[in-house]
Amino acid sequence: MINALFVVLIVLSFVLYFYFKTKQFRSDLPIAKKWYANRSLVALGSLLFFFGINQITLFPSTLTYVISGVLILIGLYTMVYYFRVAKHYGQFVEEEFRLNKK
Repeated sequence: MINALFVVLIVLSFVLYFYFKTKQFRSDLPIAKKWYANRSLVALGSLLFFFGINQITLFPSTLTYVISGVLILIGLYTMVYYFRVAKHYGQFVEEEFRLNKK
């Protein structure tokens, strides 16, 4: 049951990563591009995090703990750092959309 939950979270993270990358490439506004890029990196960090936890639940061995621990730490760092950066750019996205209305 718990494995199915992690699989759903991994797939959802990948879908969100792909969605935000697509939005980034389709956007013409520079701050919006950065905002979407950072949101996609948050989704990528969550993908690493959930994949690391999933591997620990599937294969409990010392090597798996070491590799999954590294993946979890990198995923957490990526999520926290790029969430803060996306939050910073998010302050200016609404104004940029409003100023560039056609």
